Amino acid sequence: MDDYRRVADTVAADIAAGRLRPGDRLPPQRAFARERGIAPSTASRVYRELALRGLVVGEVGRGTFVRAARPAPAPALGEPVAAPVDLEVGHPVAPGQGALLAPGLARAAGAALVPARVAGTPDVREAAAALLAVPGWTPAPDDVLFAAGGRQAIAGAVAALVPPGGRLAVEELTYPVVRATAARLGVALVPVPADGHGLRPDALADAHRRTPFAAVFLQPTLHNPTGTTMPARRRAEIADVLERTGVHAVEDRVWSFLAEDGPPPLAAFAPARTIAVDGLAKRLAPGLGVGFAVAPPELRGRVAGALRSGAWGPAGFALAAAAAWIADGTAAAVARAKRADAAERQRTAAARLAAGRAGNGTVRADPRSYFCWWELPAPWRAETFVAAAGRRGIAVTPGAAFAAGAGAAPRAVRLMLASPPPDGLERALGVLADIAAGSPDDSPVD
Repeated sequence: MDDYRRVADTVAADIAAGRLRPGDRLPPQRAFARERGIAPSTASRVYRELALRGLVVGEVGRGTFVRAARPAPAPALGEPVAAPVDLEVGHPVAPGQGALLAPGLARAAGAALVPARVAGTPDVREAAAALLAVPGWTPAPDDVLFAAGGRQAIAGAVAALVPPGGRLAVEELTYPVVRATAARLGVALVPVPADGHGLRPDALADAHRRTPFAAVFLQPTLHNPTGTTMPARRRAEIADVLERTGVHAVEDRVWSFLAEDGPPPLAAFAPARTIAVDGLAKRLAPGLGVGFAVAPPELRGRVAGALRSGAWGPAGFALAAAAAWIADGTAAAVARAKRADAAERQRTAAARLAAGRAGNGTVRADPRSYFCWWELPAPWRAETFVAAAGRRGIAVTPGAAFAAGAGAAPRAVRLMLASPPPDGLERALGVLADIAAGSPDDSPVD
């Protein structure tokens, strides 16, 4: 094992055991190198590895902080919630989902020994195209490629479009997996400003003039973490920029199933320049390793080659199970249940975070989504709030985890509402509201 990975494993073990707690600051890299008897360059690789694992987050001018630790130690404020509550991980499971999925698993058992190809089979492509179709856009079955999950589909699309050493534009706040994927592929990120309607077309064009890039990754529908959905007119303007600059787009549609009434995908406005990626982990089941990359014909071979060479292709069992659930209506039934579940959880969040608590910051969320973006009230900073929440047994994600640039970290956190049971979610949100109404001075970070 490489030395830096071995050292990173020891730090990860300290985090898992609670010896390092949420919000704890790691030493500066040179001090860390001296403590561990390693070279400064090795220390830098250790910190980068910990960030890629999602265990720490760096904030410019402040240092590197522990993101999460489970189980949480004794609370700093009052009594802890009844059990640790995870508001970081987004794995929605609708009531009764297991019973709906069981028959499809049994029917797909025979496919466990059958290898799958990234192109799938004609019937699976037909099923996937039908699942992904929305008003204003129906992908051609032959344009659908398959991956081992949504993340792998993103990796394949980025690898197909951006060579090592190249650049990928992203929204200023972006999906953290894209940061890690770009780092592993040797791709540099170019942050582009967004507003209340999503990525700004003028900023995208300006960024390309200053620092040309091969592609842009964006989330037009239910942007994670802000919840923004880009209106149709903005999508058309982005498509025009893509055409004028020759840039391609990777459109992340993983959460779009929650927004039935959303605008057509960017792929409908720029079909020759957009690879639309999606997956079934959110839509159906967290353990179902199936992702989709809908690529225009001129890009299909490049994306297929990237998926194969990266070993990002699907498993035969997962592909067969997915096709069965799509064909018999199970996928649609589970998606309906999750839309209802997400809406109910958003109502809970709105009530618990805003009920009579003036000065509690600003909560931005789409009522159809599973997450909230909470701009914290002064004088809270994200890392101190994460630490205070962790000491009450609640894991939340600091805004810096989504920041693509090197500027000041957002004074915000993302709350993922999908995983806890409803009563646990309600209690946890109430605790977070109480923390925000207090002072960081009441929640010291040791």
